[in-house]
Amino acid sequence: MKTKTVRISTGVGAAALALVAISAGSSFADDKPAPVAPASAADRFLGGSTTVPAELVPPAGNTLTSVFKAKGVQIYGCTDAKWALIEPAASLTGITLKPVKVVSALHFRGPSWESDEDGSLIEGTAPKSAPSATPNSIPQLLVTGAKTRGPGVFGDVTFIQRLSTVGGVAPATACAPGETKSVPYKAVYRFFKKS
Repeated sequence: MKTKTVRISTGVGAAALALVAISAGSSFADDKPAPVAPASAADRFLGGSTTVPAELVPPAGNTLTSVFKAKGVQIYGCTDAKWALIEPAASLTGITLKPVKVVSALHFRGPSWESDEDGSLIEGTAPKSAPSATPNSIPQLLVTGAKTRGPGVFGDVTFIQRLSTVGGVAPATACAPGETKSVPYKAVYRFFKKS
């Protein structure tokens, strides 16, 4: 008799766990499903999905191959009594997606990105832009890959997205000839290759 009681209790317990699991995956407010955890390796690395403005989506036939978080500065110089961008200088930490592995890179004048792992390099040109979602921040960009070096992380890159920008805007102050200023910024860079 005790055996049957244990089996019945186990069956009731399993049913209760199933109900908890079902209710945990849904919300009863407006019968909308609960948010789903990020599925891709890129989303997991970034801590969630990245919003991409429609005008910054690469053309069909290009696949996301690596994602980086950047922290650095936008360096401005005084030209004709106005601040003008000289170059970015940033360290990037990221992942490649196939295979998934941690990588690092540098971002500098060009605009250029160089892998610390394998020395591969991509230079970009002709950016399209969209405003940042963060006020007083440099625009988000879609940069076309112009020239690559080496077969590694940045070999054969076709497009680069600069997204989720924070900071980096030219100073609003007056400037003197020859003066430079470094303005901190953060961004997410996503690199694409032909599919």
